[in-house]
Amino acid sequence: MNLKDILLPCAKTFGALALVTGLVYPLAVTGAAQALFPSQANGSLIVEEGKTRGSELIGQPFSDPKHFWGRPSATGGVAYNGQGSSGSNQGPLNPALKEAVAARIDALRKLDPADKGPVPVDLVTASASGLDPHISPEAARYQASRVARETGLTLAEVETLIEDHVEGRMLGFLGEPVVNVLKLNLALDARVKATRLDAA
Repeated sequence: MNLKDILLPCAKTFGALALVTGLVYPLAVTGAAQALFPSQANGSLIVEEGKTRGSELIGQPFSDPKHFWGRPSATGGVAYNGQGSSGSNQGPLNPALKEAVAARIDALRKLDPADKGPVPVDLVTASASGLDPHISPEAARYQASRVARETGLTLAEVETLIEDHVEGRMLGFLGEPVVNVLKLNLALDARVKATRLDAA
């Protein structure tokens, strides 16, 4: 058996596998995803009036008192950096974590000093990915009085918005109920705008 008899079948096999795994399979999967799940395949983007407001899957750094705040982000450099997903890797006894949590609690207390209740843990600790777009319903309700005061909406209106945006457990039993912060804030902005138009 000469070298040609060995190399030719290898080259044919390599070419066929490269074609199938490098072209046919990716195109088939991409096509199926675009046909069956177009929103998810394109990043679960939220588009309003032709403008992309963000993704349902990645948190945003809301800091205006008129908005609901999400979980802190521990991604390096820029908060909620989708290309740098990471946690802080700080253990519960780490002094840096204790200081960061204390600072976040202090910031929330200063915005709403009348609220003496315990601050929900997800408002002061980052998720493992640093990108979590959700908070617990309790964390949203904790912020309701501040948001109502800052936006001019009634507390009942704000609480109704929160309840309308609570997402239940997956399949009815997996995980915990959550609230998507971006969706809630977009609905809040729309309600504030509508209220101002009605008053004008």
